[in-house]
Amino acid sequence: MLKDVWNALSIILGAAIIACGFNLFLIPHQLLSGGVSGVSLLISYFSDFSLSAMYFIINIPILIAGWFKLGKRFISLSILSVVATTWFLATIPVKLVITDFLLASVFGGVLVGIGSGLSFRVGGSSGGFDIIGSLITRYRDFQVGNIIVVMNGMVILAAGYLSNNWNVALASMASIYITGRVLDLIHTSHIKVTVYIVTNRTEELLDQLLKIPRGVTKIKTEGAYSHEPRDMLMTVTTQYELAELKRIIKKTDPNAFVNIVETVGIMGSFRRR
Repeated sequence: MLKDVWNALSIILGAAIIACGFNLFLIPHQLLSGGVSGVSLLISYFSDFSLSAMYFIINIPILIAGWFKLGKRFISLSILSVVATTWFLATIPVKLVITDFLLASVFGGVLVGIGSGLSFRVGGSSGGFDIIGSLITRYRDFQVGNIIVVMNGMVILAAGYLSNNWNVALASMASIYITGRVLDLIHTSHIKVTVYIVTNRTEELLDQLLKIPRGVTKIKTEGAYSHEPRDMLMTVTTQYELAELKRIIKKTDPNAFVNIVETVGIMGSFRRR
């Protein structure tokens, strides 16, 4: 219970930091961020729609799709992030803090990266392209990061074309890059990992793990010292999904021995068929 409260507070703090990055640094210079927020900013710059309303509306169908495909806990935390960010965007006043738009792109990107990273650390996301990217990887073995880069690139090209100001578009690109780098420092989400789980509750754990669309291999092992037979479960997943996997293991078998190894590369599909 206490951990759930801490997770919720982390996401709300992250949402406040994201909103500060937008309203204090990016919006005063008509700069863009990545993801759905970038699309929302683009629409708000060239229409009468408010940023907070567009951010919330565009995220709704994405969150609904994620609810059925990515797990209720992950999407519940993402919903909290979207709702909190929407509220902070509408509450925090837009104010010019830095007059240099390049410095604004840097500091805005840093704040958005920190805020998004806090959500990732507790097993959620800030919504938008993160969820779309994760949904795509369920059916195609693409890196979430590459998918997000492509979608963000399309937003930047649209901004440059509509505004006819490629300086702002390129500064927005720099901001998005910085956001990604800061996010990676806080929570690396695009790296595949191999998880080895030695457990005495094999069937209970398998019942939970097989709900995740990743393959699981069951290996018979024996303790070198005790000579006791044990089961070891091996699965390959992504850092993006690792928080949910760790939660399942801790809940099902708190005494399980878990070894998490960064995976250099894989051949074939690692999705469960």
